[in-house]
Amino acid sequence: MKVVGLGGPPGSGKSAVAGKLAQRPRTAWVELDRVAWDCYRPGSDTFHRLAERFGESILSADGTIDRARLAEAAFASDRSQGDLEAIVHPAVTAALRRLIEERRAGGDELLLVEGALLGISAAVDYALFDVVLWLDADEAVRRDRLAREGRREHARRWTERAFVIPVRRIDAARPLGDVAAAIRKEISRLAASADGSGDR
Repeated sequence: MKVVGLGGPPGSGKSAVAGKLAQRPRTAWVELDRVAWDCYRPGSDTFHRLAERFGESILSADGTIDRARLAEAAFASDRSQGDLEAIVHPAVTAALRRLIEERRAGGDELLLVEGALLGISAAVDYALFDVVLWLDADEAVRRDRLAREGRREHARRWTERAFVIPVRRIDAARPLGDVAAAIRKEISRLAASADGSGDR
């Protein structure tokens, strides 16, 4: 099974293209945000570490972590964002490793892993991936998409960062079908260039 990361800023179309690609047989799709949310459920070690670092103001009335409040606190500075990643990413990595093994055992041939920070966060275990594709779209395109989706605030949370690993860049400003075709081409190229050493 091939594990392909889809990185890129908010509004680059990661979810839309992953959803389209995942319609194919033996293809699965996981959003790292949802994996992270599960990792900091109440009572977990990650939950307690986040509450200790960012304070009880990130908690909602029912005692769960309010994602909007957490984002506001974590994205206030580069340091606080780095602290968030250092707390959450190890737990996410462990959960992702389990998901990969489950999908492989279930017979899937391709797992698409969507995450905005794939390729630019040093806290990610890139040994889990066969390749990371970065979806590129200029700021105007991304802001327009986010506005149409009612997610304007997501644009304010994004700051440009350098890549920490080599990535393959995809022009994501094009129509969804064209972006999906470009990604399928990269995946086919990956399979064709396999050196016979087998899957991870």
